[in-house]
Amino acid sequence: MPDRLYIQPLTFAPSPQAFAGDAVRLAGGMVYAREFAVIIRRDGAVAERAIATAETIDAVLAQLPDELGLEGEAQWANLRTAHPPLRLGERTIRLDQPQVMGILNVTPDSMSDGGQFLDNPESATAHAADMLEAGAAIIDVGGESTRPGATAVWEGDELKRAVPVIERCAAMGAAVSIDSRRPAVMEAALAAGAQILNDVSALRHDPRSLEFAAASGKPVILMHAPGEGDDLHADASYANVVLDVFDWLAAVRDRAIEGGIERPNIILDPGIGFGKSLADNLALLNALPLFHSLGQPLLLGASRKRSIGALSNEAPAHQRLGGSVALAVAGMNAGMQLLRVHDVFDTVQARNVWRGLRDAALTDFSGLAD
Repeated sequence: MPDRLYIQPLTFAPSPQAFAGDAVRLAGGMVYAREFAVIIRRDGAVAERAIATAETIDAVLAQLPDELGLEGEAQWANLRTAHPPLRLGERTIRLDQPQVMGILNVTPDSMSDGGQFLDNPESATAHAADMLEAGAAIIDVGGESTRPGATAVWEGDELKRAVPVIERCAAMGAAVSIDSRRPAVMEAALAAGAQILNDVSALRHDPRSLEFAAASGKPVILMHAPGEGDDLHADASYANVVLDVFDWLAAVRDRAIEGGIERPNIILDPGIGFGKSLADNLALLNALPLFHSLGQPLLLGASRKRSIGALSNEAPAHQRLGGSVALAVAGMNAGMQLLRVHDVFDTVQARNVWRGLRDAALTDFSGLAD
């Protein structure tokens, strides 16, 4: 296994002037980092680690072997890349600030809504309208549960569940994503008005998915999950969960590009809760800024996940609001562009307060003269 390199943002500031301008704006967003770990992985383990700033990173990378140095230069450029907005029909979603994606499950066995929107397009549409009014930028519609232990859904049932809701959401002007692993469902969803493909299998479940996604020209969300068949949670084994997920996402990004998907249309998701223990999830959440080195917009989906229950006396899914908002704020502090959540109003309110703090921090309060 060849040596691998990673650049991980380590220290953060509310504004660049906190370090007299010696801070990097991550991915064109509202998060600034000053110190970075340059990590070399050898034979699956971390072998070397150096600390650099924007002023010293060139010297650190210059000391590396040619191949690692080139990878380091690419990752350093990725960290500073400002991503263009998503253009979704008549709607434009800016990626220079956190955006909220509202979850709309039309399944009988969702962990959070108990199937209340199944076979009830009117109720589902009303819920989507509430999320839009609360500030959701995107509505993510899914007709198949992917929770641990969920049974596979027949394609016809998934179509029956999702398509009528997407048609209604699109008709009221919503930007809609389809949460599906099946190209036939993706195709019908796009025809019904969806604008984003959200595939929790990263286009691996069906061999036709990659070609369809490329031909569609639509943005696609690729999520990490260890399982390759119907059970996305299976076959989880990590030497270092953070670096393993990073390498995996880098590979599916490259596969998507080679398959014809334009790079600006690729969004990556570390897959919190999918084939990961509590310790794995916490490690990933603490390392979220690292994933900007992949050079793609990032999505965090941690809302109401089991890890929250595990840290709060096994609170059931409907009692995980506080933990969900806490993880959403952690995502904001890490520069995540998209936050996929159930509780849109509360998350948008937290985002707006967070943004107010960030905007205010751009005005230096120290009063020091030049």
